[in-house]
Amino acid sequence: MNEKLDVLNKLAMTIKINKNKKFEDSYTARLFDKGKEKIANKFGEESFELTTAFLSQTKKDLTEETSDLIYHLLVLLEYSDIKLDQVLEILENRMKKN
Repeated sequence: MNEKLDVLNKLAMTIKINKNKKFEDSYTARLFDKGKEKIANKFGEESFELTTAFLSQTKKDLTEETSDLIYHLLVLLEYSDIKLDQVLEILENRMKKN
């Protein structure tokens, strides 16, 4: 299970690296180039698609849309200069309270 969770850290690092590539070569760079509003809109779009998949589509669709949402969440966090570890720390602290 831990190896699978490493994928999130690797993806976050890939996003960090790719944000500065030529925007013609990288979808991530294009998102960063278009700015905060585009990133927010993409996150919102993916949230809606995930909700739709949850309500009326297959598990495969739901899994795919979840992957898209996580990617766009990590882009949003990177743009905001928030590290995944910071979010995980908050979640860990909240779990201790329950």
